[in-house]
Amino acid sequence: MSTSVNDMLRTYPADLGSVDQQAMARCIEACLACAQACTACADTCLSEGMVGELAKCIRTDMDCADIRNAPAAVLSRHTGYDADITRAVLKACAPVCKACGDECAAHADVHEHCRVCAEACRRCEQACNDLLAGPG
Repeated sequence: MSTSVNDMLRTYPADLGSVDQQAMARCIEACLACAQACTACADTCLSEGMVGELAKCIRTDMDCADIRNAPAAVLSRHTGYDADITRAVLKACAPVCKACGDECAAHADVHEHCRVCAEACRRCEQACNDLLAGPG
């Protein structure tokens, strides 16, 4: 399946080296999807009648959404690539995804939006860890 992420990676004129482009594309897409899910979950939590009980979930969603943008941006820039910066961003991303996924999962039995968000966080955490485990 062609996506704009794959299309952009394919059009980059220089050699990307040993980086697994499919894993990179999956990670970028997972980060973007997670940021959207976290933003929507936080907003939906604010619409619930029990906002006070969801305060930590809202905060974690917002933090996670903010952090998700960094890996997607860093992974989308290839000129002057610095593997150390990429690794640092991915290493920061995965535990934030885990924390948000755990928090949302705690509310998933009551709030469907939290279940959806927790799943997006888990996919993003896995994609970051997969990219970290690969070459490049």
